[in-house]
Amino acid sequence: MSPESDESDPKAIYKQGFALFAKGRIDEAIERYRAALAVEPGLAIAWNGLSMALAKQGDFEAAVEAAEKLVELEPDDALSHTNLSRILMQQGKIPEAEDARARAMGIQMRKGRD
Repeated sequence: MSPESDESDPKAIYKQGFALFAKGRIDEAIERYRAALAVEPGLAIAWNGLSMALAKQGDFEAAVEAAEKLVELEPDDALSHTNLSRILMQQGKIPEAEDARARAMGIQMRKGRD
């Protein structure tokens, strides 16, 4: 069995989801991201992919939940906060989106000083 088809390898499953997302097969991508997370719940990149796919699908509530999980896993990653901000903006939650954006900018500024 190749690593790409190994259901016990969360990164391989994530890659399948990413390939499906790139082809516009959003429902299937979401299924693959969720399958990766079932194997490894702390796989941040899968939470990122899931949040983006759910937002693309228009399920902003679930997308925000996935993006918040990503931020929980990677609180010092500016891109995680930026992703959350973008989804909140799409959902029309402007103040919350601006807060997430400000956190992302603060992280970037701190990292720039390090």
